Amino acid sequence: MDQPPLNPLVVLGATGSIGRQTLDVARSLGIEVAALAARRGSDELLALAKEFSGATVGMTAPTESERATFTNLFGSRVRFGPELLPELAATSGATVLNGVVGAAGLEASVAALEAGNRLALANKESLVAGGPVVEKARVRGGGELIPVDSEHSALLQCLAGEEAGAVRRLILTASGGPFRGSTADELAAVTIEQALDHPTWSMGPRITIDSATLMNKAFEVIETHFLFGVDFDQIEVVIHPQSIVHSAVEFVDGSIKAQLGEPDMRLPIQFALTYPARQPSSLTPFSLAGSSLTFEEPDWESFPLLGLGYEAGRRGGSGPAVLNAADEIAVQAFLDGRIGFAVIAKVVADTLEKVSFRDLDSVADVKAVDAEARAVASQLVAPS
Repeated sequence: MDQPPLNPLVVLGATGSIGRQTLDVARSLGIEVAALAARRGSDELLALAKEFSGATVGMTAPTESERATFTNLFGSRVRFGPELLPELAATSGATVLNGVVGAAGLEASVAALEAGNRLALANKESLVAGGPVVEKARVRGGGELIPVDSEHSALLQCLAGEEAGAVRRLILTASGGPFRGSTADELAAVTIEQALDHPTWSMGPRITIDSATLMNKAFEVIETHFLFGVDFDQIEVVIHPQSIVHSAVEFVDGSIKAQLGEPDMRLPIQFALTYPARQPSSLTPFSLAGSSLTFEEPDWESFPLLGLGYEAGRRGGSGPAVLNAADEIAVQAFLDGRIGFAVIAKVVADTLEKVSFRDLDSVADVKAVDAEARAVASQLVAPS
């Protein structure tokens, strides 16, 4: 059966890990690339600009040398400045892959949805910090939000064709990170090098640390709430070290449907671009034979950030935005050697207590609470 043509693709964060893998999928499926954006004018972006000769190329923070080089080579195809992310995201009739790291991705997500585009979302801050704002943008513009995270993609696939009232639980799996089974005392002595050594995934520094503390899973719980409209009491986290079951859904009759596969981000990326259809991929078929699957409860005491994620999510409004901002400050302080691994959770908990709660109606509201939370957390990690 012939598949409908896929929308042109706008890739925000084109030289990051998700961006690179998205372009691999685009090459494999023959998807037109309409725009590429990155922070800097690296040699990698230069090569992509030459390869995708019809694409607009954007840089949010280029050096003067990079600006001159790209302008000389590509002329009017090139655009500069932080405002270009929402502009590119609003490209008419596009699928927008938002792989930007950090709060800069929120405005792009809002712009994509307000323009009625499909948003393939890999930017956590959009829903964690700005979930209510993103939801309003989706309603206003009629855009489509498809998750790229492997766990949320798995849930989307498991929910296909099912009635919302038939769902009992959404089950998010977590590898447990490099410190699964460690006690609180052992975690207090963790080094930066140990925390950056993830057993399954190769990721950037912050998300690797967040995986080690289980904060990344806390963020995914909040994202799940906004993506699928379920109460936090219906979202469960289970430790699954093999990272083969990417997530599962339990239905009211007791049946459980799970999505399995190798831990390769190209699969959920491709599904986000082709949804609801499926197309062949070049991924190696997964073999169930010889595989072992184990599951266990999270250690809530040793990894308190998971519980803080539920707490912030239930609080709603500005709670998750404070959680995200405080975590970013605390993780950077740990990576800089200014605080210990176990102190990350204390900084986040104290920031949640100190920053006043408010509702979020706009991107400006998110930016304001983000700035306040960062200021509070920065004071907490400052040398005494």
